[in-house]
This record gives sequence, C-alpha cells and structure tokens, in this order.
Amino acid sequence: MTSHTLNELIAEGVRGRYILVRSDLNVPLDGSTVTDDGRIKASLPVLRKLTDAGARVLVTAHLGRPKGAPEEKYSLKPAASRLAELAGFKVTLAGDTVGSSAKEAAASLQDGEVLVLENVRFDARETSKDDAERGAFADELVALTGDNGAYVDDAFGAVHRKHASVYDVATRLPSYLGDLVHTEVEVLRKLTADTQRPYVVVLGGSKVSDKLAVIDNLLGKADTILVGGGMLFTFLAAAGHKVGSSLLEEDQIPVVQDYLKRAADAGTEFVVPTDVVVAEKFAANAAHETVAADAIEGSSFGEQGIGLDIGPDSAAAFADRIKGAKTVFWNGPMGVFEFEAFSAGTRAIAQALTETGAFTVVGGGDSAAAVRTLGFADDQFGHISTGGGASLEYLEGKELPGLSVLDR
Repeated sequence: MTSHTLNELIAEGVRGRYILVRSDLNVPLDGSTVTDDGRIKASLPVLRKLTDAGARVLVTAHLGRPKGAPEEKYSLKPAASRLAELAGFKVTLAGDTVGSSAKEAAASLQDGEVLVLENVRFDARETSKDDAERGAFADELVALTGDNGAYVDDAFGAVHRKHASVYDVATRLPSYLGDLVHTEVEVLRKLTADTQRPYVVVLGGSKVSDKLAVIDNLLGKADTILVGGGMLFTFLAAAGHKVGSSLLEEDQIPVVQDYLKRAADAGTEFVVPTDVVVAEKFAANAAHETVAADAIEGSSFGEQGIGLDIGPDSAAAFADRIKGAKTVFWNGPMGVFEFEAFSAGTRAIAQALTETGAFTVVGGGDSAAAVRTLGFADDQFGHISTGGGASLEYLEGKELPGLSVLDR
C-alpha cells in the first residue's frame, strides 16, 4: 500500500474535525529567541491548508532532549510564538501535553484554529522502548481528537524515530502523509534511484562514525565523495598523516582505510582536502594559518595545532567538482562555520551549490543552519531538508518507522 495524502484527507472533509499533526518545531534557540525559523516556516503550508479547510488542528512537536519531564529551557513557547507571528490563523500553546491544560484548550478550540501541545518529550512515554508505555501516551493524544479525528505526519525530522507521536498514534487514527514529508521523500528518492550523474556527495561534520553507514551505502552510487569537517582528519590519518590535536577517531582508521580500498573497485572517488586551516586552539580569535594537509604538525603550532577548516585550494577544488555535477547532496559543514575565521570552506561549498546547474540538496541539521547563518536564502538551493538524521538514515537504506507505519 501507499500512504494516503493530505489532499485526500481534505477532500474527505475536515471542517469541525480535530486533526492531530506531528510538526517539526525543533529549532535552535538563543535563550528564548529562535535563531533559525526554517523548520517553523516549513511547517506552515500544511497547517494553513488544514485551517483554511476549517479543521481544528492539534500540533505535537518536540524540542531538544529533555529527560522525560518538563524543563523550561525546552519549552515550545518560543517556537509557538514564532509560529503565531508567521501564521495567518490563531495559534495558542497548551501548558502541558495531555494534561488538564491541553484538554481544556482542545475543548475550546474553534474551526480554523491551531493548538500547539507542549513538548511531547516532557512525557517519558514518548520515547519509551516499551510498546505499552508509548501506546498509553498515544491513546491520550488520540483522545484529544474526539470521535472523528485523523493524524497527519508532517515532521520529516522525526520519521526515523519509533516514538509515540510519530509511530503509535498512526496505528490508532486514520493517517496521512503531510506535504513536507512527501516532498522530502520525493527528493531523497532522486538521490537513491535514477540519479542524474555525475553525482557528487559532500560530507562534513565532526565525526566520521556518524556517517559510516551512509558512506557504505554510497559506494558505487556516488561518483565522488568530498570529505571535509572534523571527519577529514580520520581520513588523513588513514593515509598515514599526522593531524596534531585535530579531531580524530582512531578506532575508525581501519574502517576508513577499508572504504578507500573498496571505493576504487566500486567506481567512487574520495576527494580529501590538500590544505587545512590550522589554529593554535579552538577559539573564534585563535591564531591560525593554512598548511598542506600532510603537514599539519609542521605549522607554527606543532603538535598542538588543531584543524578547524578546509583550506582555500581544497575549497576551490571542491567547488569545481560541484559545478561539474548533475546531482549534489551535502551533509555537514566543512569547518567551524560559527567562527568567522573558519567559515570560508563551508561558505565556498554553499556558494558553489548556488552556482551549479545540478539538482542540489542540503541535508538538514548543521548544513541547513550553516547556509542560513552565512546569509544564503533557502530558494538558492534545490532543496533544504528539515531532517538531518532522517535524511542520512534514508540514504543508508534504513526503514524509517514514521514512514513505514503510514504505508498500511
């Protein structure tokens, strides 16, 4: 079976019905200020479709990793406030998730209005490994929808989690695929089937261990894998180079060496930086210099030197590969882009993606935050994913519980 769509739900009629929507409001905060509202904006079209059709919308979402109990710093208040600012419909926030505040607010909800329930992860049952515990929480969420409710999953960033608000509610209500999730899946299919070549994958971020499964699945599928970020130092070490105090996962060196051997046979080329920006310490104002990638300990800082970005020659070489591609997937910054002195590599990748004729996908998470932090607009890219971890797991070939449960 294939998933039912939001348009099918609306065609059935939603006026006066309670529709439970799993949205992705897991946005970065500076205190109570939302620093990147990309996910909130991405959640609006589905909420607008439903409210325009007269639905009474209950939104579930998480923020951060609270430990199964309310924590003020993880409240959805800032996200709900920003949603209310952007929306053309009434948005309120319940004081709890399934308690008296949620029940009273849901009971008074009118057609075309949205009630955001407080962080679902404030209830330990949301993420429980015990099916019965998750099910009990799901039952309480479903009870808020009354006798004629429905469920819409529009949180791609959570579909790889077997959580109560993602998986279990979908087994208890008529369930539908939200437009955002539908778009994400269609985009990722272009990266895994009938992909236009040359297909270039840019991988960065801090740890190579986070990307092992996706690298394994890309061998033979991607034409080129460009390696940057903290993970590049494990690749350099695998080639026999010293990396000073740079981030290094020594236990992954044999794995990387195996990938490098297998890649040649599979027709995939790894491209590792030839120069690196090395700093005296991990700090925004640290003294730094550019050195050859095989001479990190030959910098002024010796064995204390720490690599914090790819160098300009590497950035230019990576940009050339991207501009010659037909399909590009990017996941993970090239350096510590939050520090201006070490943002050039990440900026060069983003710029190249805006200048290529390729179909470009920015794989969510830190990559999405980076392009916005560096001043790029979402519409300069083919697609910016709302789910970093979910995107990677899809490309790893894993089954995503939040998607599979809708295919019933």
